[in-house]
Amino acid sequence: MIRPIDLLRQGRKEELWQMCCGFIDLSLEQFMDIQKRLLLEQIELLKKCELGRRVMRGAMPETVEEIREQVPLTTYGDYLPELVEKREDVLPAKVAHWVRTSGKTGEYDVKWVPMSEDFAREYEKVAGGLALLGICSSRGDTSRLKEHLKMLFTMGPPEYASGIMACLVRQAIGCDLLPSKGEEMSFEQRIKAGFEEGLYQGIDVFGGLPSVLVAVGERFKQKRGKTNIRPLLSHPRALFRVTKALVKSKLARRPMLPKDLWSIKGIAGSGVDAGVFKKRVEELWGKFPLEIYSSTEGGICAMQAWDYEGMTFVPSLNFYEFVPEREWFKWQLDRSYQPKTVLLEEVKAGENYEIVITNFHGGALVRYRIGDMVRITSLRDEKLNIDIPQMVFERRADELIDIFGFGHITEKLIWEAIENTGIPYADWVARKEVIGDKPALHIYLELKDDYIASEQAVTAAVYEEFQKLDSIYNFNLYKFAYGEAAKLLDLKPIQVTFLPQGASSSYISQRQAEGADLGHLKPPHINPSDKVLSLLGAPRVVVEAVPATEAERAATR
Repeated sequence: MIRPIDLLRQGRKEELWQMCCGFIDLSLEQFMDIQKRLLLEQIELLKKCELGRRVMRGAMPETVEEIREQVPLTTYGDYLPELVEKREDVLPAKVAHWVRTSGKTGEYDVKWVPMSEDFAREYEKVAGGLALLGICSSRGDTSRLKEHLKMLFTMGPPEYASGIMACLVRQAIGCDLLPSKGEEMSFEQRIKAGFEEGLYQGIDVFGGLPSVLVAVGERFKQKRGKTNIRPLLSHPRALFRVTKALVKSKLARRPMLPKDLWSIKGIAGSGVDAGVFKKRVEELWGKFPLEIYSSTEGGICAMQAWDYEGMTFVPSLNFYEFVPEREWFKWQLDRSYQPKTVLLEEVKAGENYEIVITNFHGGALVRYRIGDMVRITSLRDEKLNIDIPQMVFERRADELIDIFGFGHITEKLIWEAIENTGIPYADWVARKEVIGDKPALHIYLELKDDYIASEQAVTAAVYEEFQKLDSIYNFNLYKFAYGEAAKLLDLKPIQVTFLPQGASSSYISQRQAEGADLGHLKPPHINPSDKVLSLLGAPRVVVEAVPATEAERAATR
């Protein structure tokens, strides 16, 4: 079977583009034909395996409609204990990789998901598409693609979703990882060694969480402010690179930035912070990150094109269903309720949906609720003539803070408000609390760079950014501020409390000492427990936790 790297080495770049990126030229009807054909093939595999028959509760559907009627929606608990025990004998196909993510406290420490050999082969083509779309400037542009592009290793280890993705990109287009032995290093060691090798070899592409890419770039800026070129005197290429970058930064009258040293061809980023940090990534690295929507359970589900706007769904890895937000809220109030789903050809622009996937190519998950909420921004991309609904990642489905029942405040919204203040910070957490006698959004914020400010000033700055965001997202800030009286009484339902310096790093160290999994090292941004706040060293504040609503109580059952 021919692979992307074979086409690249043979110079058959038009065929390579079609293999990896041809999905953006599909009509919606063609997209759905692929989806339905692969779903029926997958169901036949599930019928023949022990886990599939159990999860489908003995159903033997023959059509897409019967699958949606007879097979229940599932969560990871429906695949226990087989998946956490890595039992391959009960699966529909031979496993190529076991991919892990954080588990659920008190139930399972690690969530393991099998990736079949056929799924991995198809995923490699999608990974090639990610590389092509990340470096192209127009439809069919393959001019920047060549073998041995240098890729900075900013992703996780190979057993994590980001690490698998990096490996598949490397297989698809023949990238060279920097550092060459990074898999055996810690993240800090990889970044340091990768930068050092990058001075000699160059850096072309990389990816990761945009907030991490910003942190890496900022750290680089701080360390390179006083560059010692003596160690580079015996390395002409590195010396030339650094000298040229120093001249650029001096002419711009600012510290040296990564973009002064390297002309980055492509950056990929995913997560709730993608939209928040994309401008800062571009300022530091000279390139906007190509946003992707991916998960441990389904690999890459959607990605942006060269306009860096909405994401286009990939048809070949998973079957997509969508739970309308109103159906999701019904389920939140009554967990016995089975939410209705719609297909991609039935979604509406401007609406939010919980995404449901069924793995293709011998995957294990059927009608699986990832736990993510996405928003359909348009039914097609008119600018690029892509005839497939466009999406953005909205939030984790259960990460909401409801203030006074007037609106749902998301992690993305809080993060964007904090980021837009321009105040240097290390990290934050937030939850609903009673301050005085009114519910409020209480943000615990760790400042950095010895920034001096009062909590009152930062509270006012964050609230001002919420007001600006209200004009964009229309979440009705004044209702959020206890009604129209807020305008007259100057009520601000937001309180910022400072965490001690080093709180975030101290928390991570404590969790590492406890033996926590990589996915549980950082505190949750939304609704941290009293224990998490205690580990962060949050100062004692006279507050009262707001009693949970029925929907919030249901979410924890």
